[in-house]
Amino acid sequence: MTTRQQTSIVSIGNIKIGGNNPIAIQSMTNTKTKDVESTVNQILQLEQLGCDIIRVAVLDKEDALAIQQIKKNIHIPLVADIHFDPELAILSIQSGVDKIRLNPGNISDKNKIKEIVTLCKEKNIPIRIGVNSGSLPKGMPLTAESMISAAKHHIDILEELDFHNIVLSLKASSIELSIAAYDLASKTFPYPLHIGITEAGTAFKGLITSSIGLSKILDMGIGNTIRVSLTDDPKYEVMAAKIILKELGLKQNIPTLTSCPTCGRTQIHLIPIAKQVEEYLQTIHKNIHIAVMGCAVNGPGEAKEADLGIAGGIGEALIFKKGKIIRKIKEENILEELKKEIDAL
Repeated sequence: MTTRQQTSIVSIGNIKIGGNNPIAIQSMTNTKTKDVESTVNQILQLEQLGCDIIRVAVLDKEDALAIQQIKKNIHIPLVADIHFDPELAILSIQSGVDKIRLNPGNISDKNKIKEIVTLCKEKNIPIRIGVNSGSLPKGMPLTAESMISAAKHHIDILEELDFHNIVLSLKASSIELSIAAYDLASKTFPYPLHIGITEAGTAFKGLITSSIGLSKILDMGIGNTIRVSLTDDPKYEVMAAKIILKELGLKQNIPTLTSCPTCGRTQIHLIPIAKQVEEYLQTIHKNIHIAVMGCAVNGPGEAKEADLGIAGGIGEALIFKKGKIIRKIKEENILEELKKEIDAL
């Protein structure tokens, strides 16, 4: 396993990041934050899927005040995403948020920055500085060095106020630029890094881009929290992040699903079965291996190697457990029977 690059340790609610702490999975709601019921319901779903930290957009006073009610109904740390308006940061802190995403260099009132920092110190609330390639100051070339320079501008403001409870992100939509920026940041700053490829795209393109970029960054030992940014339901962000971390050996207690690509030999409707098994496994926090195979060519061999598996026949399947056939099941009962056996593992 790649040696993780050491950073300072930051507490976000009950989650610690940096140092030797596990990499945390983060996502962001796409509900209106002031719609407390919808926001809470989405967060609870993401919690169940394995999200460690959740971020909400704070566009106005109503959003900031909603944080207090949201916090009462969820179980993971809550981050407020704020741009330009210091009053929204202050209100969010007073409402009990666990972390704020704010670039102090975008606030003209220095007294307000001091007030935010004082409140954050009192409540041990970290500030994430987020530099995106698409929002660099005018006139700056689009380079990793420019992104580091922009980050340093914001960090200097906080450090001059003796504030070091900082998390940093430097996201770009380009894989190459993201890797260069995070590599340079890890050598320049001591703070934990939140990593991601911004505006990666829809679920199809975004998953491919994020998987390539994040895997390369993580393989360099860089990254303390991770977000897979997708133009889709945020549940897919959490699902993808889990698989990326598992496949790199950076997260445990995540099921592995093996399933065949199907072909003309397949005699059961394997694709919907595999998708439903995959969905069900997202709520299971065990280091187990499940195989969903379509026919007798590779099916029995793969299924025997798994903790639990099926090999399809003509409108039916054999179910294997720990390498042994335990029974034959009809196609319409496959999903129900697999779920029972998964729960029993």
